[in-house]
Amino acid sequence: MNMKSFDTNGDFSQNYKFLIGAILPRPIATVSTINLDGSNNLAPFSFFNGVCPKPMIVAFSPVIRTSTGQKKDTLINIEREKEFVINFTTEEIAQKINNASAELPYGEDEFSYANLTPIDSEKVKAKRVLESPIHFECKLRDLISYGDAPGAGSLVTGEVVKIHVREDLLDNGRILTDIYNPIGRGAGNDWIKCSERVQYERQMKAQIQN
Repeated sequence: MNMKSFDTNGDFSQNYKFLIGAILPRPIATVSTINLDGSNNLAPFSFFNGVCPKPMIVAFSPVIRTSTGQKKDTLINIEREKEFVINFTTEEIAQKINNASAELPYGEDEFSYANLTPIDSEKVKAKRVLESPIHFECKLRDLISYGDAPGAGSLVTGEVVKIHVREDLLDNGRILTDIYNPIGRGAGNDWIKCSERVQYERQMKAQIQN
């Protein structure tokens, strides 16, 4: 089998293509925060995943804007407010979430731009997305910066302090994938549906899921 090999110390755009082309599909964290003037901010991130269940920690990575070389508004807000909400993305709202990725001027409300509805959270100031079926209210746990140049990013971890799940998604505490209907990100403009799945029995002796 022939393979090509690449160093990673060249143009960061090539590294980015390998990241988004190899790590598939990627779940989408649509992160809501509060701007300095109290207005809402909303942005999707596909460098996102869970870390551990106790304490319940999630992580996502905002990258420096390549267009301006500046931090993204989400990161600026989290540095100041120390909290945020992760709203999960489904097929039904994918286009609206994609619209929320537009680079609007700071302070302009992406909820309004994407035609999404802000609702109050219980333990943080940031709003939740009504149309999203699952919300994680988070307090900032760790923030690690890997640089301040275009292509660099930060690792943001948050402790989930409140969970909201639409009632029809739940069956004995488990989320029903077929009703949830999540969608992930691929390379370029690709989005990946989760409508077709296979099952393999886990080989571990004990499973949290049991």
